[in-house]
Amino acid sequence: MPVLPSWLTEPLWDQFAALLPQRPAFDPTHPLGCHRRRVSDRIVFDKLLQLLRFGCSYQAIADTTCSATTIRNRRDEWIRLGVFAQFTQIALQSYDRIVGLVLDQIAIDGSITKAPGGGEAAGRSPVDCGKQGLTRSGMTDGYGIPLGRVLAGANRHDSPMLAPTLDLLHDLGPLPDDITVHLDAGYASDKTRAELAARKLHGRIARKGKKAPIQASQRWHLERTHAWQNAFQRLARCYERRATVIDAFFDLADTIITVRSLIRRAWTTHRWDDRPNRHP
Repeated sequence: MPVLPSWLTEPLWDQFAALLPQRPAFDPTHPLGCHRRRVSDRIVFDKLLQLLRFGCSYQAIADTTCSATTIRNRRDEWIRLGVFAQFTQIALQSYDRIVGLVLDQIAIDGSITKAPGGGEAAGRSPVDCGKQGLTRSGMTDGYGIPLGRVLAGANRHDSPMLAPTLDLLHDLGPLPDDITVHLDAGYASDKTRAELAARKLHGRIARKGKKAPIQASQRWHLERTHAWQNAFQRLARCYERRATVIDAFFDLADTIITVRSLIRRAWTTHRWDDRPNRHP
Protein backbone atom coordinates (compact mmCIF):
# COMPACT_ATOMS: atom_id res chain seq x y z
CA MET A 1 0.00 0.00 0.00
CA PRO A 2 1.32 3.52 -0.77
CA VAL A 3 2.50 5.60 2.20
CA LEU A 4 -0.26 8.14 1.56
CA PRO A 5 -2.91 6.80 -0.86
CA SER A 6 -4.60 9.48 -2.95
CA TRP A 7 -8.06 8.32 -1.87
CA LEU A 8 -7.17 8.94 1.78
CA THR A 9 -6.50 12.68 1.54
CA GLU A 10 -10.14 13.76 1.31
CA PRO A 11 -11.39 11.75 4.35
CA LEU A 12 -8.45 13.02 6.38
CA TRP A 13 -9.24 16.61 5.48
CA ASP A 14 -12.96 16.24 6.28
CA GLN A 15 -12.16 15.21 9.86
CA PHE A 16 -9.31 17.68 10.27
CA ALA A 17 -11.49 20.56 9.06
CA ALA A 18 -14.13 19.69 11.66
CA LEU A 19 -11.55 20.42 14.39
CA LEU A 20 -10.59 23.86 13.09
CA PRO A 21 -12.22 27.05 14.39
CA GLN A 22 -14.13 29.29 12.01
CA ARG A 23 -12.07 32.16 10.61
CA PRO A 24 -13.28 35.08 8.43
CA ALA A 25 -11.87 35.30 4.89
CA PHE A 26 -10.56 38.82 5.66
CA ASP A 27 -9.02 40.20 8.84
CA PRO A 28 -11.78 42.32 10.47
CA THR A 29 -9.24 44.31 12.49
CA HIS A 30 -7.40 45.70 9.48
CA PRO A 31 -7.61 49.55 9.67
CA LEU A 32 -8.34 49.98 5.94
CA GLY A 33 -10.49 46.90 5.55
CA CYS A 34 -8.50 45.78 2.52
CA HIS A 35 -6.25 43.08 3.88
CA ARG A 36 -5.45 40.14 1.60
CA ARG A 37 -7.78 37.14 1.70
CA ARG A 38 -6.78 34.52 4.22
CA VAL A 39 -5.10 31.48 2.67
CA SER A 40 -7.43 28.49 2.73
CA ASP A 41 -6.83 25.95 5.51
CA ARG A 42 -7.16 23.19 2.93
CA ILE A 43 -4.18 24.51 0.98
CA VAL A 44 -2.04 24.59 4.11
CA PHE A 45 -3.18 21.10 5.12
CA ASP A 46 -2.18 19.71 1.71
CA LYS A 47 1.20 21.45 2.02
CA LEU A 48 1.78 19.81 5.42
CA LEU A 49 0.99 16.40 3.94
CA GLN A 50 3.52 17.03 1.19
CA LEU A 51 6.12 18.14 3.74
CA LEU A 52 5.48 15.00 5.79
CA ARG A 53 5.68 12.65 2.82
CA PHE A 54 8.62 14.09 0.90
CA GLY A 55 10.62 15.81 3.65
CA CYS A 56 11.37 18.89 1.55
CA SER A 57 11.91 22.38 2.95
CA TYR A 58 9.14 24.92 3.50
CA GLN A 59 10.66 27.16 0.82
CA ALA A 60 10.66 24.32 -1.70
CA ILE A 61 6.98 23.52 -1.16
CA ALA A 62 5.81 27.16 -1.14
CA ASP A 63 4.27 28.62 -4.30
CA THR A 64 1.88 31.37 -5.38
CA THR A 65 -0.97 29.83 -3.37
CA CYS A 66 0.84 29.75 -0.03
CA SER A 67 4.13 31.08 1.31
CA ALA A 68 6.53 29.26 3.62
CA THR A 69 5.77 31.76 6.40
CA THR A 70 2.04 31.06 6.14
CA ILE A 71 2.63 27.31 6.39
CA ARG A 72 4.73 27.74 9.54
CA ASN A 73 2.32 30.23 11.15
CA ARG A 74 -0.75 28.09 10.47
CA ARG A 75 1.10 24.98 11.66
CA ASP A 76 2.00 26.69 14.95
CA GLU A 77 -1.57 27.96 15.35
CA TRP A 78 -2.94 24.43 15.00
CA ILE A 79 -0.36 23.11 17.45
CA ARG A 80 -1.42 25.69 20.06
CA LEU A 81 -5.05 24.65 19.56
CA GLY A 82 -4.12 20.97 20.03
CA VAL A 83 -5.62 20.00 16.67
CA PHE A 84 -2.98 17.41 15.77
CA ALA A 85 -3.31 15.62 19.12
CA GLN A 86 -7.11 15.59 18.81
CA PHE A 87 -6.80 14.29 15.26
CA THR A 88 -4.75 11.29 16.40
CA GLN A 89 -7.08 10.61 19.35
CA ILE A 90 -10.13 10.52 17.08
CA ALA A 91 -8.39 8.07 14.75
CA LEU A 92 -7.50 5.78 17.66
CA GLN A 93 -11.02 5.92 19.07
CA SER A 94 -12.50 5.09 15.66
CA TYR A 95 -10.13 2.16 15.20
CA ASP A 96 -10.91 0.87 18.69
CA ARG A 97 -14.67 1.15 18.10
CA ILE A 98 -14.69 -0.60 14.70
CA VAL A 99 -11.79 -3.06 14.85
CA GLY A 100 -10.56 -2.98 18.44
CA LEU A 101 -7.16 -2.12 19.86
CA VAL A 102 -5.18 -5.10 21.19
CA LEU A 103 -4.22 -3.47 24.48
CA ASP A 104 -3.41 -6.65 26.37
CA GLN A 105 -0.26 -6.95 24.24
CA ILE A 106 1.94 -3.82 24.18
CA ALA A 107 5.32 -3.43 22.50
CA ILE A 108 7.85 -0.67 23.26
CA ASP A 109 11.17 0.02 21.59
CA GLY A 110 13.34 2.89 20.41
CA SER A 111 14.29 3.97 16.91
CA ILE A 112 17.13 6.34 15.98
CA THR A 113 16.84 8.65 12.97
CA LYS A 114 18.87 11.55 11.61
CA ALA A 115 18.38 15.12 12.84
CA PRO A 116 20.83 17.24 10.82
CA GLY A 117 19.35 20.49 12.10
CA GLY A 118 19.81 19.65 15.78
CA GLY A 119 17.21 21.14 18.08
CA GLU A 120 15.51 20.45 21.39
CA ALA A 121 15.16 16.69 20.93
CA ALA A 122 18.49 16.00 19.17
CA GLY A 123 21.75 14.58 20.46
CA ARG A 124 24.97 12.89 19.33
CA SER A 125 24.08 9.67 17.53
CA PRO A 126 26.07 6.58 18.62
CA VAL A 127 25.37 4.89 15.28
CA ASP A 128 26.14 7.82 12.94
CA CYS A 129 29.68 8.97 13.80
CA GLY A 130 28.43 11.34 16.50
CA LYS A 131 26.24 13.37 14.16
CA GLN A 132 22.99 14.87 15.41
CA GLY A 133 20.22 12.31 15.76
CA LEU A 134 16.77 11.81 17.24
CA THR A 135 15.48 8.79 19.11
CA ARG A 136 11.85 8.00 19.75
CA SER A 137 10.54 5.50 22.25
CA GLY A 138 7.48 4.21 20.43
CA MET A 139 4.60 2.17 21.76
CA THR A 140 2.13 0.08 19.77
CA ASP A 141 -0.72 -2.29 20.46
CA GLY A 142 -0.60 -6.00 19.59
CA TYR A 143 -1.25 -5.32 15.91
CA GLY A 144 1.17 -2.42 15.54
CA ILE A 145 -1.16 0.57 15.80
CA PRO A 146 0.92 3.49 17.16
CA LEU A 147 -0.20 4.57 20.62
CA GLY A 148 2.30 7.40 21.15
CA ARG A 149 5.97 8.16 21.49
CA VAL A 150 8.54 9.96 23.66
CA LEU A 151 11.26 12.00 21.93
CA ALA A 152 14.85 12.41 23.09
CA GLY A 153 18.36 12.84 21.77
CA ALA A 154 19.97 9.92 19.97
CA ASN A 155 22.49 9.55 22.83
CA ARG A 156 19.69 8.61 25.24
CA HIS A 157 19.37 4.91 26.08
CA ASP A 158 15.99 3.25 25.59
CA SER A 159 15.68 1.91 29.13
CA PRO A 160 15.27 5.26 31.00
CA MET A 161 12.56 6.22 28.50
CA LEU A 162 10.39 3.23 29.44
CA ALA A 163 8.57 4.96 32.33
CA PRO A 164 7.47 8.10 30.41
CA THR A 165 6.42 5.88 27.50
CA LEU A 166 4.27 3.73 29.78
CA ASP A 167 2.69 6.90 31.16
CA LEU A 168 1.03 7.32 27.74
CA LEU A 169 -1.25 4.40 28.61
CA HIS A 170 -3.23 6.70 30.90
CA ASP A 171 -4.54 8.57 27.83
CA LEU A 172 -6.12 5.41 26.36
CA GLY A 173 -8.97 5.11 28.82
CA PRO A 174 -9.99 1.77 30.37
CA LEU A 175 -7.28 -0.88 30.04
CA PRO A 176 -7.38 -4.70 30.31
CA ASP A 177 -6.56 -6.24 33.68
CA ASP A 178 -3.60 -8.22 32.34
CA ILE A 179 -1.20 -6.38 30.03
CA THR A 180 2.00 -7.91 28.66
CA VAL A 181 4.75 -5.52 27.59
CA HIS A 182 7.15 -6.89 24.98
CA LEU A 183 10.69 -5.48 25.16
CA ASP A 184 14.05 -6.27 23.58
CA ALA A 185 17.24 -7.21 25.43
CA GLY A 186 18.20 -3.56 25.93
CA TYR A 187 15.58 -3.37 28.67
CA ALA A 188 16.78 -6.48 30.53
CA SER A 189 17.51 -5.11 33.99
CA ASP A 190 16.15 -5.26 37.53
CA LYS A 191 15.09 -1.60 37.23
CA THR A 192 12.87 -2.41 34.25
CA ARG A 193 11.28 -5.38 36.03
CA ALA A 194 10.65 -3.26 39.13
CA GLU A 195 9.02 -0.54 36.97
CA LEU A 196 6.71 -3.07 35.32
CA ALA A 197 5.86 -4.71 38.65
CA ALA A 198 4.99 -1.33 40.20
CA ARG A 199 2.49 -0.76 37.39
CA LYS A 200 1.15 -4.35 37.64
CA LEU A 201 2.29 -5.12 34.10
CA HIS A 202 3.75 -8.38 32.84
CA GLY A 203 7.04 -8.10 30.99
CA ARG A 204 8.31 -10.33 28.21
CA ILE A 205 11.92 -9.27 27.79
CA ALA A 206 14.38 -10.81 25.35
CA ARG A 207 17.44 -12.38 26.96
CA LYS A 208 20.85 -10.82 26.49
CA GLY A 209 23.26 -12.89 24.44
CA LYS A 210 20.54 -15.20 23.13
CA LYS A 211 19.83 -14.76 19.44
CA ALA A 212 16.24 -15.21 18.39
CA PRO A 213 14.29 -14.10 15.29
CA ILE A 214 12.15 -11.08 15.93
CA GLN A 215 9.16 -13.08 14.66
CA ALA A 216 9.48 -15.21 17.81
CA SER A 217 7.86 -12.43 19.84
CA GLN A 218 5.22 -9.74 19.38
CA ARG A 219 7.88 -7.05 18.84
CA TRP A 220 7.86 -7.42 15.06
CA HIS A 221 4.60 -5.45 14.95
CA LEU A 222 6.41 -2.48 16.49
CA GLU A 223 9.37 -2.80 14.10
CA ARG A 224 6.93 -2.75 11.20
CA THR A 225 5.34 0.42 12.59
CA HIS A 226 8.77 2.05 12.87
CA ALA A 227 9.30 1.22 9.19
CA TRP A 228 5.89 2.73 8.33
CA GLN A 229 6.80 5.93 10.18
CA ASN A 230 10.24 6.15 8.57
CA ALA A 231 8.60 5.95 5.14
CA PHE A 232 7.54 9.55 5.81
CA GLN A 233 10.72 11.40 4.88
CA ARG A 234 9.99 14.24 7.33
CA LEU A 235 10.40 11.75 10.18
CA ALA A 236 13.28 9.72 8.76
CA ARG A 237 15.42 12.86 8.38
CA CYS A 238 14.13 15.53 10.72
CA TYR A 239 15.13 19.18 10.27
CA GLU A 240 12.60 20.54 12.75
CA ARG A 241 14.18 22.03 15.86
CA ARG A 242 11.19 22.23 18.21
CA ALA A 243 9.85 19.10 19.89
CA THR A 244 6.25 20.31 19.62
CA VAL A 245 6.55 20.55 15.84
CA ILE A 246 8.14 17.09 15.60
CA ASP A 247 5.30 15.67 17.71
CA ALA A 248 2.76 17.34 15.42
CA PHE A 249 4.24 15.65 12.34
CA PHE A 250 4.35 12.33 14.20
CA ASP A 251 0.68 12.76 15.16
CA LEU A 252 -0.18 13.39 11.52
CA ALA A 253 1.79 10.32 10.39
CA ASP A 254 0.29 8.10 13.12
CA THR A 255 -3.20 9.20 12.11
CA ILE A 256 -2.51 8.22 8.50
CA ILE A 257 -1.13 4.83 9.59
CA THR A 258 -4.12 4.19 11.88
CA VAL A 259 -6.78 5.16 9.33
CA ARG A 260 -4.98 3.24 6.60
CA SER A 261 -4.94 0.11 8.79
CA LEU A 262 -8.56 0.67 9.81
CA ILE A 263 -9.78 0.76 6.20
CA ARG A 264 -7.64 -2.21 5.25
CA ARG A 265 -8.93 -4.41 8.09
CA ALA A 266 -12.54 -3.24 7.95
CA TRP A 267 -12.75 -3.83 4.18
CA THR A 268 -13.48 -7.53 4.73
CA THR A 269 -15.93 -7.10 7.62
CA HIS A 270 -17.86 -3.89 6.94
CA ARG A 271 -19.75 -2.26 4.10
CA TRP A 272 -20.12 1.47 3.43
CA ASP A 273 -21.22 3.62 0.51
CA ASP A 274 -17.79 4.69 -0.78
CA ARG A 275 -16.01 1.43 0.08
CA PRO A 276 -13.20 0.69 -2.42
CA ASN A 277 -14.03 -2.01 -4.94
CA ARG A 278 -10.66 -3.64 -4.42
CA HIS A 279 -8.87 -4.55 -1.20
CA PRO A 280 -6.62 -1.56 -0.37
